[in-house]
This record gives sequence, structure tokens and C-alpha cells, in this order.
Amino acid sequence: MGSYQQDSKSPIIQKKKKRWLVPFLVVVAIIVGIAGFFAWKAGFTLSKISTDGKNGLFETLTRSLPGVENKVKGEEEGRINIALLGMRGENVIGGGTLADTIMVLSVIPKENKVSLVSVPRDLWVKNPGTESYSKINAVHAYGEENGKQQGLSQMEKVLEEVLGLPIHYAVKIDFKGFKELIDVIGGVQITLDKPFEEGVQFNKPHVCDSFFTIPTGEYENKTVKYFSEFSRTYKTRIVESYPLCTAPPNTLECGGNFKLDAGTQTLNGNQALCFARSRETSSDFERAKRQQIIIQKIQEKIISIGTMSDFGKVNAMLDNLGNNVKTDLQAWEMKRLYDLYKGMQNIQVVQRVLEASEEGLLYFPETTPEKGSILSPIGDNYDKIHEMFKNIFTLPEQSDINPR
Repeated sequence: MGSYQQDSKSPIIQKKKKRWLVPFLVVVAIIVGIAGFFAWKAGFTLSKISTDGKNGLFETLTRSLPGVENKVKGEEEGRINIALLGMRGENVIGGGTLADTIMVLSVIPKENKVSLVSVPRDLWVKNPGTESYSKINAVHAYGEENGKQQGLSQMEKVLEEVLGLPIHYAVKIDFKGFKELIDVIGGVQITLDKPFEEGVQFNKPHVCDSFFTIPTGEYENKTVKYFSEFSRTYKTRIVESYPLCTAPPNTLECGGNFKLDAGTQTLNGNQALCFARSRETSSDFERAKRQQIIIQKIQEKIISIGTMSDFGKVNAMLDNLGNNVKTDLQAWEMKRLYDLYKGMQNIQVVQRVLEASEEGLLYFPETTPEKGSILSPIGDNYDKIHEMFKNIFTLPEQSDINPR
């Protein structure tokens, strides 16, 4: 009898277990599915800006498996170097892939140290794998020519030669992305001791075309040198003249005459871009210093609004910039860098601009028609620059970079 009762309860118990097990498995499946979706979404978003594309997304998923060690390049040695490039953007008139802004960010996570070094765009360098030379701002453009898509890697090689240490990664952002980033975070606040004005750069005459349509009455002459048998000297003659025009006032960049008042003010994306690009009435070196100030202000603003403490916000911000930012970092490497950054406390930031002075380690050689105005390293080698970059955290601060 007892045996019969036990057997009769067994199917009921098993049935209850099945009833309980099914919804439990459904809940587990939903949780796993949601977690998987967000992991995929983050990887997909980050892979949009990675030049490694689908392969990077696959590796990101692989790297997320338990027990897989994730270390970025340079982490083992203790210092990670990343090139930061700013440019107009692909298919934009006026040298869209020329690197107008060139910086190198160095991070020493275990010592809570960060440095930012600006390299002027007129530095005369040898193009990787060739015997040709150019200004450093053209290296990225040459690397991108004919669909080669090697602009980032070529810039890394040249900057390694200039600075003397490995450049592990590179990131490029176009003007549109720069403006959007600043607008997304609600602008950046700066303080100016005196009014700022750039009244030349954004209203310069150009050869007349469909955009520059208002004649100035002036001409740009194309000349050639020739040897005069009569005077037995080299002379120059004009072989062609091009009329110059300005653009209609309502189409001029930065309003044609860009101004900022003295005092504390919040710049929107367009104002910050104009401020960071202005150089004609100052210099390329002063522009680089302004760019470093803006970069510092962006970093401060992102921290102040809590973005860097929430990877979801970082992911959303990158999603918004997906079409305007490119990098050779894979998605998992971006995530690892984010984790390293989160672990840093009381970060020491050192900023420096290479410029034409003994302290700036560069000079202007004699201008020639072939090269134009260029910059070269003092001593005509990079030894002093190598020493500076290696020891940058122990050098005195450059006092005229003042991110107030």
C-alpha cells in the first residue's frame, strides 16, 4: 500500500517540477538575452568607429568570455600612446583628409599620469616606406589615397620617428564630430583675459569657383623659373593668372570675422571649433595651445556630467559620433582603456606644444619654393624631442597652456 502511494505521487511531483522549471528557464533566457543584446549593442556601436570592422566585433565577443586576459598595447610596458588627429572630413573641399590637428596622448595608468603633446602640422617629415618628404599634416592624406585606408597607420609610424616611442593607436575626428561632441555635452566653459578675434582666416580670398564667387579684383599668379641667356641669371615669369574671389557673407565659416568677448563664457560646438582652428592672426603654435585647452575643457565637462562613470553613456556618446570618428582601436580595447581610466585617481596632466624656440625644440629653416614654410627639429635630428617625450612627466610645466 505504501509503495502504491509513493508511486502515485511521483508523476505529480515531477509535473510540478516541470511547471516550475519552464518559467524559470524562460526568465533565465530573457535575462541572458537582454544581457547579450546590450553586450552586442555596445560592441556594435564601438565597432562602428573601429577600422577593423566585423573582425573587431567578433574579437570583442571572444574577449568578453570568462578567463580571457584583456590587455591593450603598451599596458604591459606601463605607458600607452595614442595619436589624436583632427581634420575637415572625407569628401570635404579644402583638404578634407589633411590632419589640421596632431596630438599624442600618453597614459601611465599605474601612476595616474596623462600627457598631451601637440605636433605642428608644418613639421617636415619623411613619408613611411618612401624617399619622399612632406609636411606631417599630409601624411594621413597620402595614406588614405587610392583607397589604401592607411592614414592612421602611416601617421603612427611618422610620430614614432618624431617622438621616439611606440604609438600604439590612433583616433581621428572630423570637424562635424568635434562640434557634435561639444553640443552633446552642453558646451565647454572658458575664461579669456582679453577679447579674441580672428578677422582674416575665415574670409581669405581663393581662386574663384562655385563657392568663392565674389571677385576681389586680385589675382594669384603661377610662376616658373628659367635661365636667361641674356643676363646669365635665373629669372621668374608668370605663366598663368587666376582671379581671386571671396565667398558670400552668409556662407563664410565662423561668420567671416570670429570674435569672443573677454571673461567667462560657454562655447557651443561651432564656437569651440572656430576658436580651436583660428591661427592666421596669431600662429599655429598658439592655435595648438587653444586646442589643448579645449580638449581639457571637454574632459572636465564629461567628468562633471558623470559620463565617464557610466559606460552606457560613453557608448551612447560614441554612437552619436559613429560617422565622424574613426580609430584602429578595437571595441574591446576601447572598453579596456575605459576601465583603466576609471581606475585612475587624482590624475596628473602634463601638456606641451612643440614650437619654434629652444624650449619648443623646433626651428624654421630657410623658406624655399619647393617646400614653402616648414619646421625642422633643432640639430636636424629628433634626439632632443625623443628625450623630452620620454621624460615629459619630470619636466617643468609649459606655463602658457592655461585651461582656466
